[in-house]
Amino acid sequence: MATIEGACHCGAARWSINGDPGSVTACNCKVCRRYGALWAYDYENERFSTHGQTRAYVRGRTTEFHFCENCGCIIWWRARSPDEEGRVRLAVNMRMAEPADVATLPIDHFDGLDTFEDLPVSGKLVLDLWA
Repeated sequence: MATIEGACHCGAARWSINGDPGSVTACNCKVCRRYGALWAYDYENERFSTHGQTRAYVRGRTTEFHFCENCGCIIWWRARSPDEEGRVRLAVNMRMAEPADVATLPIDHFDGLDTFEDLPVSGKLVLDLWA
């Protein structure tokens, strides 16, 4: 898969993924369900790159949710601390990509509200949300 790019509504904040992002995650935690985001995960300065001026909503000590200062779109989240290997987890909002670029990606559901576990696979694709 080629590079996938995403941008906020006004285009001031952008991200790109080099290669196949795999499945995307729909989380039902207190924040993600309000954003309605579909997340693809990797690590900062690895396959994902982010560009543009953003502001961050900091949730607790663990996560920064970045949004465009101009149009307010949620663009990515970033871990506030590196993991055991020194890498910083990053997720980009795949809803900022062109629909055709992400239509065939499978959707995984994550119960971030109660169990903090993956939910059973539904077989749905991103395209199913927009059909």
